[in-house]
Amino acid sequence: MTNMNEDEKYIDLHTHTTSSDGSMTPEELIRHAYSKGLAAVAITDHDTIGAVEQAIEEGNKIGIEVIAGVEISVDFSTELHLLGYFLNGGYEPILRMLKVLRKMREQRNSKVVNKLNELGVSISLDEVNSKAAGGIAGRPHIARTLVEKGYVEDMVDAFDKYLGVGKPAYFKKSKLTPREGIAEILRSGGIPAVAHPIYLDMTYEQLDSLLGELVGYGLMGIEAIYAGNTDEQTAQLLELAKKHHLLVTGGSDFHGSYKPDIEIGSGRGSLKVPYSVLTELRRAVQKPWVTGKTHELI
Repeated sequence: MTNMNEDEKYIDLHTHTTSSDGSMTPEELIRHAYSKGLAAVAITDHDTIGAVEQAIEEGNKIGIEVIAGVEISVDFSTELHLLGYFLNGGYEPILRMLKVLRKMREQRNSKVVNKLNELGVSISLDEVNSKAAGGIAGRPHIARTLVEKGYVEDMVDAFDKYLGVGKPAYFKKSKLTPREGIAEILRSGGIPAVAHPIYLDMTYEQLDSLLGELVGYGLMGIEAIYAGNTDEQTAQLLELAKKHHLLVTGGSDFHGSYKPDIEIGSGRGSLKVPYSVLTELRRAVQKPWVTGKTHELI
């Protein structure tokens, strides 16, 4: 693999482990990525970097690059997620903010479980937390508890019946603003990027306007290559990346068996994120203006 040029090597910069809502442990995910022939993989769990050190250690053992990352949701009219990539490894400053986000998630979990109990659904926070295997519990873990106890047929049914937006046990989680989320990632020396923009359900013009605003806050990248994209959507996102001078990122959003139709590296079969994407991210981290821009925003 080391003798290949960048056009022959592929990566995945969006994956989840048991530290958030994935089915594989950090070690299992890294071994799986290696078995699929990937040259590099980023761990981007929700609101935590708890899996990063284990993943890096496993990557060093077997010979695959592991990038420290995180995915956070920020307050927006729909669901807006930010990816943060810490290619220099110095992500400690973001730990305080992630602790706050974890507290927010725990508070929402408590409200959801209490509401479900009121609705006659007998589950406990201990049962939910046990599904997270020491990681951060969230709605997917509540959904799995509902499935296991026979209250719903599957996880989709759980969200359709109880946990989705507008459903009886839905509570909006307190979040950072987009500006705050971007600033926190920059403060830690990371590269902030918009995750899976297709889920924003915006027209080209609306997304163009949003990106212009977010770039003003310090946004540096956009996940233009994504497992859920059509070819047309990818082309449009690449065009917007060029227009707004954004770095391109790409990934499968791998969750293991919890999203069985999405495979690491290849998504639904046709995803290909070239190694050159990671090379460009590394170059951006080395530019002096990145540090200067960070200090201007804080």
